[in-house]
Amino acid sequence: MASDGAAREHSAADPVSEDHSHSKTGPALVLACLGVVYGDIGTSPLYALRESLVHAHEEGLPESSVIGIVSLLFWTVVLIVTIKYVVLILRADNNGEGGTLSLVAKAQGALKKGPRSKSRRLLMLLGIVGVSLFFGDSMITPAISVLSAVEGLALIEPGFQAWVVPVTLAIVIILFWVQRGGTDRIARLFGPVMLVWFSTMAILGASHIADDARILQALNPLRGAAFLTEYGMAAMPVLGSVFLAVTGAEALYADMGHFGRSAIRIAWSVLVFPALALSYLGQGAMVLAHPETVSNPFFLMAPSWFLAPLVILATAATVIASQAVISGAFSVAAQAVQMGILPRLHINHTSDRQAGQIFLPKVNSILMFGVVALVLSFGSSARLASAYGIAVTGDMVITSVLAVVVFRWAWNWRWPLIAAVMVPVLGIELIFFSANLLKLLDGGYIPLLFAAGAIALMVIWIEGMRRLQERLAQDSVPLDVFAAKLSKSPPVIVPGTAVFLTADPAVAPPALLHNLKHNRVLHQRNFIVKVESATTPRVPEDARLHLQDIAPGFWRARLVFGYMEQPNVPRALAQARHVGQKFDIMSTSYFLNRRTLRAGRGNLMPYWMARVFVTLYRSASEPTNYYRLPSNRVVELGQQMNI
Repeated sequence: MASDGAAREHSAADPVSEDHSHSKTGPALVLACLGVVYGDIGTSPLYALRESLVHAHEEGLPESSVIGIVSLLFWTVVLIVTIKYVVLILRADNNGEGGTLSLVAKAQGALKKGPRSKSRRLLMLLGIVGVSLFFGDSMITPAISVLSAVEGLALIEPGFQAWVVPVTLAIVIILFWVQRGGTDRIARLFGPVMLVWFSTMAILGASHIADDARILQALNPLRGAAFLTEYGMAAMPVLGSVFLAVTGAEALYADMGHFGRSAIRIAWSVLVFPALALSYLGQGAMVLAHPETVSNPFFLMAPSWFLAPLVILATAATVIASQAVISGAFSVAAQAVQMGILPRLHINHTSDRQAGQIFLPKVNSILMFGVVALVLSFGSSARLASAYGIAVTGDMVITSVLAVVVFRWAWNWRWPLIAAVMVPVLGIELIFFSANLLKLLDGGYIPLLFAAGAIALMVIWIEGMRRLQERLAQDSVPLDVFAAKLSKSPPVIVPGTAVFLTADPAVAPPALLHNLKHNRVLHQRNFIVKVESATTPRVPEDARLHLQDIAPGFWRARLVFGYMEQPNVPRALAQARHVGQKFDIMSTSYFLNRRTLRAGRGNLMPYWMARVFVTLYRSASEPTNYYRLPSNRVVELGQQMNI
């Protein structure tokens, strides 16, 4: 995702950064926003009310409960999406960017200023849990969305039921296959298609409200509250399905850096929210008047002549929703790599105009196999709905907790104000989370298992890298002392520049030591380079390079990239010309230390943990590609190490 303009610092008096795209917000940007941001939540009317009514029937609740359920759907959308995300969370940007990791970075930056810096590790752990839950959601969303749309074909031709799973699998596989070529051209169609989708949804819903005008009572929040108090625990399974109405709400925050808050707010207020409200009210009125339509109220709102076009439109909308989630998973994974949560992943940039258009082959493959497995395992959107919700509610609760940290220590809100705003939101989300936990044995364990595995891998990676760096530091030589000795009694000096990439610029890089040991030469100019990730999404070019003289012929360079940027070491080092250090690419060599880790003989960590860490370490992409180094100027020197 690309930021739409220059950022400015927040102050305690003005916690809201300038909306980068405000001056550029127009119909085209709002239309594009429809296709990317609102794909997931825009397809929830396909199954949210249907599944809520199914659970109500299973619990023996009367047909009159339709009004209470629609009221819960409506006010859940109002409270969670409108108030929490559109009004509040969109203000908590990190220099224009959003998403769970952006919120983690902003919260960490706020705590870093005070005595609570020890809490930063806890915040990172919360971020890891949130990211893991998001990846679980990224698998379930394409499966349930495409399944629910394709199932509409069975209403046209009942014999098509046997083909629902094969057709869904074909659509899913094609969707993941086209990722490698980039979706820039296809994405141009997303906005217009979703405009037609929301308009159609609103028209169909409005046309059925007159079926039973009692449904307008659902606009009264007391009807939803009365439903909960009257039926108590019997209403909890219904709540688990009601929450399906707001799945995808986190995309409003995650994609803020791409479109700006103004476009997101305008699209929500003018089209998306009215369309969702009309759809749920229309479905509810139709079910009140014609109880037999409860089997699939969304598609049965359409007249028979429009059913086939509606199924085609719904399929296109669900594919767009799936694409938005997949693209979001790519962006989140890239951020996690930059923040050191995941190993280096191979990243392909698929657009020369948009920095956010990226493709991660490993992430794409994992998601595809996960979605295919879910479709084959569950076979229908109704069964898969049981697995949906836990990951989303968990992610939303984490977002709320992180927001409290930002409100208190970044914006200096007082606790009474925070309590007045966030206690109701967190209370509602925790109720929904509890309701979704009731679906644990019916498939809800699937996203939790996946999230638990992802959390374990990330924690092992972070802890393993920390212990590895500590071990290497024990056997290392201080760079300042080493450079001073070489300056006094140098080996053979050869012309040119040597760049040594290292994780610890305070000690002599292993590649430098190996080069001296085996080749017995030293370059005329030597730069010890460490690449760091900032807590901001992007770093200005004039703040990219920090250069320090160590000794004659030696410099320590610190390169800082935002967590939304792809590191380009040669381009960043070129900034040294401003301080009199010119880099000639034809006379510069990049030295990398290829470290081979082995589990079993060392005592760095338990054996099982070492095996996992070694596997992750070996899976990291080549630093040559990741740091954009010229492959014909890279020298790799090997090192083996038992952990």
